[in-house]
Amino acid sequence: MAFQIARVYEPPEDDGAARVLVDRLWPRGVAKADAHVDRWLKDVGPSAELRTWFGHDPAKFEEFARRYRAELDANPAVEQLRNLEREHGTVTLVYSAKDTEHNQAVVLRDYLTG
Repeated sequence: MAFQIARVYEPPEDDGAARVLVDRLWPRGVAKADAHVDRWLKDVGPSAELRTWFGHDPAKFEEFARRYRAELDANPAVEQLRNLEREHGTVTLVYSAKDTEHNQAVVLRDYLTG
């Protein structure tokens, strides 16, 4: 059982994992038919206020991660992801951010596997 991450703009792996979009907003330039996601769980994404504050600034990432983990502690959508992992074995958390190291999917994966 595992959680992994992938950008929505990259071709999906043929690994049988459930693919869950974890962005609160639908990715720009991606048609729903082309997204290759099994589910869009937007409620697990960071709040609009936190997302706006972070602004994808790597210098703010550690504080963003701390605040996002605090949001996840009270977020019932986390249990939906854990249920998907139990059902499918592996869940790919799909995101749209350009920065592959400083984004909510990284924090979410670490939160779920920590």
